[in-house]
Amino acid sequence: MKNPMLLLKTIRAFMLSRVLLTAVELDLFTQIERGINTVSDLAEKNHLDIRALKRLLDTIVTFDLLVKENQRYVLTPDGAWLSSDHPETLIPMILHMNELWDTWSHLTTAIRQGKARDHIPVADKDEHTLNAFIGAMHVIGKELSREITKELDLSSYQKLLDIGGASGTYTISFLEKNPDMTSVVFDLKPVLPLAEKRLTASGLIDRVELVEGNFYIDPLPLECDLALLSAIIHQNSPNQNIELYRKIHEAITPGGTLMIRDHIMDEDRTAPPAGAVFALNMLVATEGGDTYTFKEVKQGLEAAGFSDIRQIRHGEKMDCIVTARKADTGR
Repeated sequence: MKNPMLLLKTIRAFMLSRVLLTAVELDLFTQIERGINTVSDLAEKNHLDIRALKRLLDTIVTFDLLVKENQRYVLTPDGAWLSSDHPETLIPMILHMNELWDTWSHLTTAIRQGKARDHIPVADKDEHTLNAFIGAMHVIGKELSREITKELDLSSYQKLLDIGGASGTYTISFLEKNPDMTSVVFDLKPVLPLAEKRLTASGLIDRVELVEGNFYIDPLPLECDLALLSAIIHQNSPNQNIELYRKIHEAITPGGTLMIRDHIMDEDRTAPPAGAVFALNMLVATEGGDTYTFKEVKQGLEAAGFSDIRQIRHGEKMDCIVTARKADTGR
């Protein structure tokens, strides 16, 4: 980046993000799509300042997400993704990003102190924030889960244990490709209705058992030969991961496999770039989370009793896969 103006453009990008975060937080795109599309009507409905709202909407027009026609605003095809009426709406992810705006504002403090300022575990967050987080994970995971599943031969496995399975995104992809497989989705009580809704809509609910629990403190369901930790290990400290690996080793059947999907960093921790950024996200958002190298993951799995540990998929997104096996004879 030889041009300093391009560098300044990158630094100023937070302003553009804030415009859209605010517009989605106010749910303006949904209201505009439903016909509340003048400044005065939107301001009255949401108790907003007319002048300020007009400046916000006019700025969004410059992003090609709205078109202004005779003082009325209309969604463009790209803007429609930001309406809650869109079948694949991005709103849950953006609301999650809105929460991250607050945590990332304390990055300087976290760098000084080496930890998040005020960490609130997912289990302790309010329903609105939790729902946004679970919805965001589905937005990210829907296509990625299918992309990953296409490359995996899971035909030898009978029963999946989807630990912290959220709304069942990976369970759906695994079961769609493997018609003889069943699954147990293990997650917090407020999350399970979201999983039930999505699994019912996919026509797979009859092949899934929903089990309430917190994997940090509760025992895991037994008799599964494949366990999945999808986007879990990054939120944990190394010791928390070892304890979780031990629980999984105890729970799965002899000869069973643990599969981990996450960022897996190279040894100098600068690639993949998205993983380097995500390590900072964990610094500001969790008590001890991080992104890990394969060597670090392997050491933790070995400490928990696993063997035959391999990285079977590399990727630039959070799409790396590590597998580990429990010996046929148990521990």
